[in-house]
Order: sequence, then structure tokens, then C-alpha cells
Amino acid sequence: MSQKLMSLVEKASLKDDVPSFQIGDTVEVHCRILEGDKERIQIFNGVVIARSGAGTREMFTVRRIVQGEGVERKFPLHSPRIAKVVVQRSAVVRRAKLYFLRDRVGKAVRLRERRPDEKTRTKRRRAKKEEIAAEE
Repeated sequence: MSQKLMSLVEKASLKDDVPSFQIGDTVEVHCRILEGDKERIQIFNGVVIARSGAGTREMFTVRRIVQGEGVERKFPLHSPRIAKVVVQRSAVVRRAKLYFLRDRVGKAVRLRERRPDEKTRTKRRRAKKEEIAAEE
């Protein structure tokens, strides 16, 4: 009963326009910053190395290199302080958390890019193989 009640309360504060992004994606996070009575948007871009939580408590960690020093920042996904999240590129990763990037320097930090048509290409190949097998 209380779980259903909590989900109803949380549903009101969930964002609708959250883009789908995964671990290894390079993203731009547009944060609202309040300075006195002025509000501005600051962009933090980097690689998503972790996602955790669910519902309103969902968080993601973004890592970037600033002047040779690694900087990580955790963002709540459904926070009103987050204006938007823009996915710049996707990468092929085989881990749920990319904490191993903390130990790497320079070109070793690069991740292999995921091509958008990669999935459709493999589907076409499978369909073609099945078609050839059916003909024989």
C-alpha cells in the first residue's frame, strides 16, 4: 500500500522530456545556476560513467577532463535544476559502470563510437543469411 502511495507522489515530480542515454554516451548537461537574482545556464559536458537509482532518485555521473585533471559530477535526472540533457555521441561499452576510466590518461580514455545504423545493419545481415538458407 505504501509503495503504491509513494509511486503516486513521485509520479508528479518526474520529468517527461528526459532523453534516453546510456553508460558511455557523451552528453551535455545544461544546469540552471542562480547567482543572486539572476539565473543562467551552465553546460557540463563529458562521458556518462554511471547511473543509479530509480524514479525521482535516479542519478547519473558525468566525467570530463579539465586542464589535465579529471572532474566528476553527479546529477539528479529529474531535478528542476537540470534544464536539459543533450546526447552528443554514443559509445560501445561492455560494463555497467565505467570507473576504470579514472585510472586512464590521454588517448586511453577514448571509447569506440556506436554507429546509429549498427543494429539495423546486423538485422539486415541476419535476414539475408536466413533468406539464403531458406533458398537452399
